[in-house]
Amino acid sequence: MGQGNSQFTEAELEEYQELTYFTKKEILYAHKRFKNLALEKVGHNRNAKLPMDKLLTLPELRANPFGERMCFIFSSTKDGDCTFEDFLDMMSVFSEAAPKSVKAEYAFRIFDFDGDDYLGRRDLEETITKLVSPQRFSPGDMEALVSRVLEEADLDDDGMLAFAEFEHVISKSPDFADSFRIRL
Repeated sequence: MGQGNSQFTEAELEEYQELTYFTKKEILYAHKRFKNLALEKVGHNRNAKLPMDKLLTLPELRANPFGERMCFIFSSTKDGDCTFEDFLDMMSVFSEAAPKSVKAEYAFRIFDFDGDDYLGRRDLEETITKLVSPQRFSPGDMEALVSRVLEEADLDDDGMLAFAEFEHVISKSPDFADSFRIRL
């Protein structure tokens, strides 16, 4: 494969390929992008961990209203800082090749701000707020919008969305997978 200066052995690349939705070439490119975020820190240290503020300099994350949240979800230490493997997981989930079901699972995690495995009213309000920022809804309009979402999607009428209910809504959205994508 002509890896001359690759920090990965062929076996490591094959393992990453098995664990992601990337080719070996894409994995090497992802590593190059990761390394370029903090060349002085990553350099030849394969276990380097980049702080979230460095990750958020990537245009794809900087422009995303959920960029910080994505870093927290994919961070193995849950502090927003990411190792290359965390970064590779994130890029893989958001790749074109990742199945819609995987994207739905991670979208749910990103929107579940309180981490209780449900999308309650506060999670939905936070999600909507991030999606429409810098515009703001009045409290009454926000309440009406959240109520409408729950009316449409909360199949068991418990006032929150479980993953299955969220996935059901996503299945009706043909452009979900395209909008939940980052190109390497």
